This record gives sequence, structure tokens and C-alpha cells, in this order.
Amino acid sequence: MKIQWDKIQAVIFDLDGTLVDSMWMWEQIDIEYLGRYGISLPDRLPKDIEGMSFSETALYFKETFCLPDSPDAIKAEWNQMAYEKYLREITLKPSARQFLEVMKHRRIPMGIATSNSRELATAALQGLQITGFFQNVTTACEVAAGKPSPEIYQRVAEVLQVPAEKCLAFEDVPAGILAGKGAGMAVVAVHDEFSLHMENEKRLMADGYIYDYSEILTEWR
Repeated sequence: MKIQWDKIQAVIFDLDGTLVDSMWMWEQIDIEYLGRYGISLPDRLPKDIEGMSFSETALYFKETFCLPDSPDAIKAEWNQMAYEKYLREITLKPSARQFLEVMKHRRIPMGIATSNSRELATAALQGLQITGFFQNVTTACEVAAGKPSPEIYQRVAEVLQVPAEKCLAFEDVPAGILAGKGAGMAVVAVHDEFSLHMENEKRLMADGYIYDYSEILTEWR
């Protein structure tokens, strides 16, 4: 799909690795959490849980690693381990704030479709002082299935009251790109060091690829 910039009426972002630089913390959290049970972090883990909702990931951990904690207890522990980092340490992707300001000035509604928890998404937006840019934040725990299911993108588009084909999605991993494309949206892939090994796949799947949000600001001018 060639992006028809003049047709875009809403913008929807994935959060982690797309709008904010936060993926760096999760490997250490996973190592620390599994280490409590004497379990080493498998190399396959990032790909296995790609796109899963926070709840789906907790269930995967419980079943795969035979953990004694319930999925709700696992999620609560992850929220506690990551909360301060989301509130105080993560940063926006290059030129993301400028891009948000331009979209707001042009009165283009914006939403977030995240696989993360509501608690951590809220902490990130508050800590970065960008909550007011978004008309909707939906987590994958609030729909039937996480990415690559398109449901989360469909839900955000419905809330924004914009047809999916007139929405532009931003994503950082293949499962998310599939979700946006499955919803009928154009998708721009965002560079992230965590998914660097997937760059070729992302470029093939998405309708565009950026390192910096300033690269596409001219499309709206």
C-alpha cells in the first residue's frame, strides 16, 4: 500500500519501541524474574511473546516455565518492577514530541494501541507529560486477543470514529505491523535497537520505515 498522506484522518501508535524507548528494560526484568526460580532466559523468548498482551504474556510465562504464581500475581510483580522506570527513565523516540505537536495542531486525533499494561502505559504518558495528546489508549488486555490480531487497532479506530482505512499506524515489530495491516491501515515501521535483527522483515511488511519522526513531518505540510 502506498500511503495516501492526504487521506490520513487519525494516527494510532504502538507504545513500547514505537513511541517510547523502553524495550531495553524488559530483558533485565525477565532475567531477574526468571532467575528467582533458577530459570535462565531462553533465546527464543522475545519472538515467542512478540505482540502478546500483558495477560497473554503472563499466562505464557506461567505455563512455559511452570511458575507457581498466578498470571495476575505475575502481572502485579512486573508492574512493580517496571513502574518507576516507566514513570522516570524512559524517553520518547527521536522527534516524537514534535510529531505529536504537529498532529495536534492539525487536529488529527491520536490513539495508542499497546500490548503493555494499563498501569505502565499510564505511567509512561504521565512521566513524559504527553497524556493530553491522545483521545484513546487501549491495551491488548481489553480485547479478545493480542497482536497480530487486528482487534486492538479496530477498537481504537472505532473510538476515534475514523474508518480504519483512513488511519495510519506506527509499529516496531512484525506482529504489530500485521495487526495494523489486518485492520486495513497503512503502517509505518519505527526503527528500534531491540528489533534490529527484524529490520528487513519490517521493511518488507510495512508501508514505510523511519528512524526519526521528523522524516515524515513534511508529508503533512
